[in-house]
Amino acid sequence: MDRPGFFFCICPDAAFLRDYMERELIAPLMSGAGETMSPDIQTFWADEGLDRRFWDALTLLGMDGRVRVLIVRGAQQLPADVWKKLSSALGTPRSGVLPVFCLESPWEKGQPKLPAHVSKLKCLAFADSRKWVWRSVGIEARFLRQYVQKQASAMGLRMSPDALNTLSEMLIPDASAVRSVLEQIYLASSDGVVDVSLVRQMTEFTPEAVIFDVIRQLENGNARAVWKTLLREGDGGESLLFPLITLMAREARILWQMHAGDRVFVPQFVENEKKRLASRLGFAGLCRVFDVLQKAERSVKSGARQPLQAMEELIASLSLIFAPSQVVQGR
Repeated sequence: MDRPGFFFCICPDAAFLRDYMERELIAPLMSGAGETMSPDIQTFWADEGLDRRFWDALTLLGMDGRVRVLIVRGAQQLPADVWKKLSSALGTPRSGVLPVFCLESPWEKGQPKLPAHVSKLKCLAFADSRKWVWRSVGIEARFLRQYVQKQASAMGLRMSPDALNTLSEMLIPDASAVRSVLEQIYLASSDGVVDVSLVRQMTEFTPEAVIFDVIRQLENGNARAVWKTLLREGDGGESLLFPLITLMAREARILWQMHAGDRVFVPQFVENEKKRLASRLGFAGLCRVFDVLQKAERSVKSGARQPLQAMEELIASLSLIFAPSQVVQGR
């Protein structure tokens, strides 16, 4: 691929983004014909705004002869007036500068959910016409188990089917999270053989695993196990509050879609169980889940509750909602 004038990376997964940029955009600059020095790579974050340092790097002639790679993370957060200024600036070719805009919005129905002023950008349409755009949904939930297995094999790990199933259920579809947990398992495994007991031990070191244990225990109506899990945490689970709210909301959305008859991709070995749970709770029960999650978040952010207090109240409320005897009527 000839060096682009600018480039768009559209992907919600930070690890996928880094891998692609290093492999397809930066590596060619390191070994390209005529390149005598490594590129000058500068990263900017859209939520902090693009300051004079960015605009100088984009528009001023460099003195050292190195190619400048200007990476803008979370670029979908840039306001319309900034994109208007950018589009104008990108219209002037600059051989020594490669701006890379990372659009990291979540995807819905196979498409990135971008702000209207971004999706209608003329510079994005032009980049598409020149093949200066890379798109990837990241890890789809239906392929998470396959991705975990592939990464584990690449690291020399031999996982039992139960261990692979448990880990796939525990992890979120995020490449960084998968790699981080597998690296810890690799260090904990003396011979590369991984059984379900070793995966379970990782809950002591991996917050994501603890949260998924809590969610699974709640959904099974095992409140006693939930409290025991939280008591093992040094802070009583306080630090897990906001990650739990995020992942529980994600779980509730999946259950809602299942109850509505939408096609949702979840690990096959838990699909029937989740369908039964969605049917048991119904829309009314799931509304209560969303309500208590919102209440917990608002109570901390408003200062009405300390995180530990909010966590205890949230767990108590969710335990009542998910209790086997609680059959909530209503669609």
